[in-house]
Amino acid sequence: MVRHAVLRNGLPLKTCAFDRDEDIDTLHIGAYANKKLVGVLTLLPNATDVQLRGMAVLPEMQKLGIGFQLILEAEKCVMSMGISLLWMNARLVAIPFYERCSYQKLGDKFRLPFGGEHYKMIKNLCA
Repeated sequence: MVRHAVLRNGLPLKTCAFDRDEDIDTLHIGAYANKKLVGVLTLLPNATDVQLRGMAVLPEMQKLGIGFQLILEAEKCVMSMGISLLWMNARLVAIPFYERCSYQKLGDKFRLPFGGEHYKMIKNLCA
């Protein structure tokens, strides 16, 4: 499981199941290489924005453009919903990647129970 290998490595598999994963409006996007799932992300639509959550690309497949393609697909999906604001809570290690994708930090650093320190990052897709 991609989430487990990247985001919850060393923790019980059940920690990979996120709140709202099964909601009817939740959208899961996957990237495949040779019929193997190598990257994932989840979109959680709200009334005025969409949260991107649980993005992960297997370590051996990172730096090949897979994450960038996942982000592009997520942005297309969000725009097709008629929503322009996409945001995520980004781990410190992922900040440079999201900045290269034109996301901006918003507010102060904070800590989440899994994954340590994060920044909220946002992007207005209509800007």
